[in-house]
Amino acid sequence: MATSLLIAALGLAGVTHWRASAREAAAEAAFPPTGQFVTVDGLQLHYEVAGTGPDLVMIHGASGSLRDLTFSLRDQLTDRYRVIVVDRPGLGHSDPLPETSLLSQARHIKAGLAQLGVAEPVVLGQSYGGAVALAWALDGGPRALVLVGSPSMPWPGTLDIWYRATSTRLGRAVAVPLASAFVPAAYVRQATASVFAPDPVPEGYDDWLGAALTLRRETLATNTAQVNALRAELVTMEPRYPTLTLPIELVHGTADTIVPIDIHSRPLLRLLPNASLTTLVGAGHMPHHSHSDHVIQAIDRANENS
Repeated sequence: MATSLLIAALGLAGVTHWRASAREAAAEAAFPPTGQFVTVDGLQLHYEVAGTGPDLVMIHGASGSLRDLTFSLRDQLTDRYRVIVVDRPGLGHSDPLPETSLLSQARHIKAGLAQLGVAEPVVLGQSYGGAVALAWALDGGPRALVLVGSPSMPWPGTLDIWYRATSTRLGRAVAVPLASAFVPAAYVRQATASVFAPDPVPEGYDDWLGAALTLRRETLATNTAQVNALRAELVTMEPRYPTLTLPIELVHGTADTIVPIDIHSRPLLRLLPNASLTTLVGAGHMPHHSHSDHVIQAIDRANENS
């Protein structure tokens, strides 16, 4: 009996590895790098640059890549900014870091973009990317921030079942390969719709995003490690927020159930000496798509006030 179970387990592991490898190869063939690379400490950072003007750096959220920001938002800004979008370390086509903290990511991005002459940019962060932007600001460098639906404060309760399942080494070893190999495309589309809700997913977004890239084993492992560490990092950052005197624009939807406004941006606003909050009534977690005009206005204000 034990031998039969072992053979079955080895067979499942073999099929899982084969299927995950095939899906990874197909994803990378379908969605190759669209920009350039810069090397920091032997690791590659993938970025795109477009437009002319003051530097605007845009950082995407969890389970994503720079493609989220190049779908429509970036091209509405290139007439007056040099817009630099990056794949965060370990996501998209950027190499993972040995240490996945917000500060490590911020310093890695900062060092990479310094090679392009980026010194004191306006930094926009969406969702988890906003937490990276806050860590960057606490470390020094940006002249203004725009935080779009961003986590900033420790939250009550726990993360959803996927992140709880992958919070341990054993959980990641089991769950990540299985998800990489067998999660269907229909589930990914459903998950994307839930992130946008109650706003609709823009036409063509699913095809553009390259969500298959997020199902690669290394990407899944990196993303789960980053998100599982987030709350503890925000606990250490929160007492330092009042020291941030740079202009900060917060943009947040009242119907955002992923990063609720009452837990994050509204309390954060009370801690920041030079911040303003744009409240989007009825908007969900992706206002840079559903309400891009308000996000662009916030970017312009941040630039003008810095």
